[in-house]
Amino acid sequence: MPTEENLTIEKLVYGGDGLSRLESKVVFTPYVLPGEKVRGEVDRIKNDLWRGRLLEVLEPSSNRVTPQCLYFQRCGGCHYQHADYAFQVEQKRSILREALLRVGKIEFDGEIEAVTGEPWAYRNRVQLHIQDGAIGYFEHGSHKLCAIDQCPIVSPALNSAISKLQGKLGRLSATVELFTNETEMQVNVLDRVPQSIYRVFESLGTSAPLEYDGFRVSRDSFFQVNRFLVDRLVQCAIGGTEGASAVDLYAGVGLFAARLAERFQKVAAVESSSSAFRDLEHNVQHVTAENKTSEEYLTTLQEKPDLILADPPRAGLGKHAVRELARIHAPRLTIVSCDPATLARDLQGLLATGYRIDKITMVDLFPQTFHIETVVHLVE
Repeated sequence: MPTEENLTIEKLVYGGDGLSRLESKVVFTPYVLPGEKVRGEVDRIKNDLWRGRLLEVLEPSSNRVTPQCLYFQRCGGCHYQHADYAFQVEQKRSILREALLRVGKIEFDGEIEAVTGEPWAYRNRVQLHIQDGAIGYFEHGSHKLCAIDQCPIVSPALNSAISKLQGKLGRLSATVELFTNETEMQVNVLDRVPQSIYRVFESLGTSAPLEYDGFRVSRDSFFQVNRFLVDRLVQCAIGGTEGASAVDLYAGVGLFAARLAERFQKVAAVESSSSAFRDLEHNVQHVTAENKTSEEYLTTLQEKPDLILADPPRAGLGKHAVRELARIHAPRLTIVSCDPATLARDLQGLLATGYRIDKITMVDLFPQTFHIETVVHLVE
């Protein structure tokens, strides 16, 4: 049975929750900040996992601010709107450092630089859920719809599209993904819908590939979602490196490969998705494009390139890729990661083979949320 308890928040952890201790219990509570005393409803979820539901902030942190969004704490999209943005960034750096130590046993005492941009209206892509004609996001920890009129973290063009859809979808239940360069809109309807409703979506834009900062991006291809930090992410990952050869793993539509091709005499770009691979071939002309998994490519790679850059999915590189990267042992290895835990696991394996960390940068691609993008430069 849930009980009401007074909790003192020790720290934030990856996932957006604050950690507190109640006798022998460790309690995870969302929408709190370190140092706060709060009243919460505490319940056991499973085994030793206890969760708190915030009822009242008894002693607020000096870093607590008024959220800008009417739906905050209902909508599951944002986790930190109650925190001053500079404090969000500092907390993410601390969470990243702790994940490296806890998961990877990596004691990194160097500076973790933070690259930041505009913390609002930054998203160029959004996935909208539609239930009985209402449009929104899922509520925190559920599949219950939180209907919205506007979203403060998506771009003006996306908010305009949300407004245009209001009241025009009948009793439809479906999911749609919108992607924009602020001039054109790409529409990807993920479910079967009546033709009359499909015409409503067609009125927003096209299902064809979209040109974004010189890159063709098809509707099933991945592209970075922060419209203010795309160039700075690329600059952070590549910096001033140059040489005879480079390899871009998990290359997507060629975001990093295009810059590498300007700095290296020979570049191989590896992408397993057929949609992204077609875009890659279109976007980057002077590279060797390989339509295979990064693991397959690494297994056959015998020459040692000057640089390997890897931007893996949330699951990370994995044991196979780490083993092959250790075998090849390029003098410079750069990892772009969207998950601190899998990053720590991968780094642990690579550091054990003789690599050392040259630099770590946290690029805040997802303000107001717990998500952390990290660029790590490894050298021999």
